[in-house]
This record gives sequence, structure tokens and C-alpha cells, in this order.
Amino acid sequence: MYRVGIDVGGTNTDAVVLEGKTVLAGVKASTTEDVTSGVIEALEKVIETSRIARTRIAAVMIGTTHFTNAVIERRHMDEVAAIRLSLPSGAGLPPMVDWPDDLREIVGNHGYQVRGGYEFDGRELSPLDEDAIVRIAGEIRAKGLKAAAVTCVFSGINDAMELRAKEILQQHCPGLPVVMSKDIGRHGLLARESAAIMNASLLSLADRTVAAFGKALVAAGIPCPFYITQNDGTLMAADVVRAFPVLTFASGPTNSMRGAAFLTGLKDAVVVDVGGTTSDVGALSHGFPRQASTTVDIGGVRTNFRMPDVFSIGLGGGSLVARGDVGITVGPKSVGYRVRKEALCFGGSTLTATDIAVAAGKADIGDRALVANLDKGLVEAAVAKIDAMLEACVERSRISSAPVPVIAVGGGSILMPDRIGDLEVIMPENFAVANAVGAAIAQISGETDRVFSLVDGRTRESALAEAEAEAREKAIAAGALAETLEVIEREDTPLAYLPGNATRIHVKVVGEMGGHHA
Repeated sequence: MYRVGIDVGGTNTDAVVLEGKTVLAGVKASTTEDVTSGVIEALEKVIETSRIARTRIAAVMIGTTHFTNAVIERRHMDEVAAIRLSLPSGAGLPPMVDWPDDLREIVGNHGYQVRGGYEFDGRELSPLDEDAIVRIAGEIRAKGLKAAAVTCVFSGINDAMELRAKEILQQHCPGLPVVMSKDIGRHGLLARESAAIMNASLLSLADRTVAAFGKALVAAGIPCPFYITQNDGTLMAADVVRAFPVLTFASGPTNSMRGAAFLTGLKDAVVVDVGGTTSDVGALSHGFPRQASTTVDIGGVRTNFRMPDVFSIGLGGGSLVARGDVGITVGPKSVGYRVRKEALCFGGSTLTATDIAVAAGKADIGDRALVANLDKGLVEAAVAKIDAMLEACVERSRISSAPVPVIAVGGGSILMPDRIGDLEVIMPENFAVANAVGAAIAQISGETDRVFSLVDGRTRESALAEAEAEAREKAIAAGALAETLEVIEREDTPLAYLPGNATRIHVKVVGEMGGHHA
């Protein structure tokens, strides 16, 4: 049986076929406005190139930057009723208080604060004001809002009020999607609330995107299930993405890093993924992307998702090269997926980073004659500028002064020099489709992160076992094979200042995908 990995980037849609550990074929197609036709084209190309039977494809894994781009570009987001159960506490900082103004306007700035919430030991702060929820439901109908997000203080310890608020909202607004913060964020009220609101604003986009992917596979005659990669390099079933699009936010960089590790066999390296518009740089440590320890900024909003520690700059194959008052600039503006029409070496009229690479003899694509008469000084200055930009990123991502190799992946990595400072640059076979390889080798995960109170004979050991069982159940529900599950993270933090011997436990398990889920 085969696995197909697809990565939908801003510029290209890549696809690979894997048989066991072998890459049978890798292809690129242009990303299209409707996405589906680009995915179909990449699928058809890769099936033709690898000559496999469609019926032998066990699963298709898709990595997509759709949802992150929606937030960054401020498009395709719906207005949301943001309801916080916290009064009388928490009134000082309203929902979305630290969001950029333009983004707050796009999701409608409908913040509501209601009586409710819990103390850190699970006692009620104040009872839930059910009448207020009914009133808000009336406003949701009047304003025609498409979704609601409910965030309760300390819902990680007791989720009863979030569940009740959702129930009341759906009684009065049948069919309204309601996101509960307990399902998404970790502790930390504002970051968890922001994640829930952002998730709610992307639900209809998620629905359309998942449906489009499903249609593309049916159109290609591939009946197997498909999965979408999430932030940590593992997979989620299509229906989970419909409910939790925010969990895919950083999957692109994660996939290219996992793909780079797989293609080179290296466990420790700096990975530079050069696309058409941006370059993502991050560190691999023990074969997995190093996680960011700080809050992660998505389109100007601070969230507490688990993300790889990736640094992005506006440099890619389609980056515009211009001569200005301060010398040569490359990027951040880019022709993106139009590079094959607009770059000089493809007969266009725009000077791009790709043209510089061709003129400097680093790459052989397009027609070299079309860039042969570029000014030598300009080409040299632009090459020096690109090298300096890449070196600054790599230095920023290094974990220690020990020299590690730099792995260059992505279609735009023809821009990379042979060495960066004192580090050797490696370009593996199939480098251009590393992100699709990362998607194809992804595993399925399940995690739990909540507070247990060690009373009534419950010990730390039994709480850890319960958390692990919960995480395993989630992984199996998402399609993992029970016998392949392994625990990759287990931490417990005693919350010393809380009564009832509270301890916060976070357990994560990963496993291989089973072929039995339709």
C-alpha cells in the first residue's frame, strides 16, 4: 500500500508517493485560487509519474497553509460572538483586548462578559447567568453571526459551565457552531480565549476547504480517507479539522523540517525551506522541530499553541529585486505563484530572485539567454544580499556554536549558497517536495492537558495513568493503531498554591496510522 503526501503552499502544490520509506515520485503543480484544481493536478501528475494503482493508496495526507494565511491576509474570516464566563472577576480586560484593530473589526468585535467561572480549585466564582446567555443568543440571531466562542475562567479544571452555555446557545440558535475554549487552548485565559475566537472565525473556511479536498480526491478516483497535518507534525482526521482549523497553523514549516530530517537521515541540523514568497528557518533537534517556548504570534495575535520555533523572512524564488537608495533590496514583495509567468527567465518582465540565481549560474531553469544581459554588478550585489539574508536567519536559529549542517529544501532553495558562514549546505534528493514528504510520514497524536486534584485516594501515579489513557483514546479515535502508540511527552506540574493537592498533567502520545478508518 502507498501513502500520498500533498502540501498546499502559497506558490506551489507538491505531491509525493511513498512506499514504506521510499519516495517513488515527487511533483509540483501551481497552487490555484480555488485550491481544488491545483490539488487534482498534483495528484494526477504524481500518480502518472509513479505509475501506481489508485486503489492501492491507503491514505492521503495534506498539509495546508490556508488557515494561517487567512489570518495573516485578513480574509475569509467570519464574525464571532465572543462570550466570556467570568464576572464579577476579569472585567478589566475585555475579549480581544490585545488584538490588532483591523483584525478585531473583521471578527466583529462582539465581546460579551457574563457572570460565571470557577476558582482555581474548581469552586464556583459565581453561578452561570443563564438568562444573559439567552439574551446573547437573541443578539446572535439579530446580527446574523455565524459562530460563537465560549471561554470560562479555569474551564480546564471544570468544564460544566462552557458545556451548559453551549447547550443554551444551540437551543436558541439551532445549528450555530459553538467553540469551547477547553477544547483548544491551554491555561492562560486571554491566549486560550483568543485561540477559541480565532478558531470560531475560521470554521466556515475550514468546512469549505475540507469539502474541497474531499471533492478533489473523489474526482481523482481515490476512495481512501484523508488527513490534514497539524502544528506538531502529526495528523488529524478531516472531521477534526472542520472543528479545529487553528490546530493546523504551523503545519507547513513543521512538515518541511520533518521531511528534511527524513530525506537526509540527519537528526540535528538547521533547516531552510525556501518557497516562492518566504523562507522558513528552524532547528531540528533529535529529528523533530524544536518547539517555541514563548507565545506565538499569528497575524498579530498572541496565542499559546504548540508551534515549532520557526523564523520566517520575505525571501523566496519569486521575490522582487529592486535597486533603491539604500542599495539592492530583495523581497518581501513577491510574484508568488506567478513566478513562472512573470520572471524574466520565463519571458516575463519582472526581475526576481530566481532570475538572479539563473544569471549567476546557480540554477538552470527557464531560458538563461533572457537574463544574459543583466548588469554583472547588479547580479553580484543581489547574490551577496540574498546570501546575507539567509546567513542572518541561520545564525538566529542555531542552538549552539557547534557546527551543524544546513539542509536546504523547498522549490526556491536554488537561491542557497554552497556554504553559509562555517556551515555546510546539504540539498537532499527530492529537496523541492520535502514538505509533502513530511506530510506523508506524519503520525497520529493524542494529547491531554488538564488539572487533576489528588484527593479521595487519587495518587499522582493514578492521575498520570488516567491522563495517558485519555491521550491514547484520543489518538485511537483519530485513527492511530493502538499497538504502535508511544508516549513522547509527559510532564506534571504540582500547583503548590492550590488546595486539594492539584497537579497539572500534560501527556502526548503518537502512533502510526491504521488503514481501517473510512
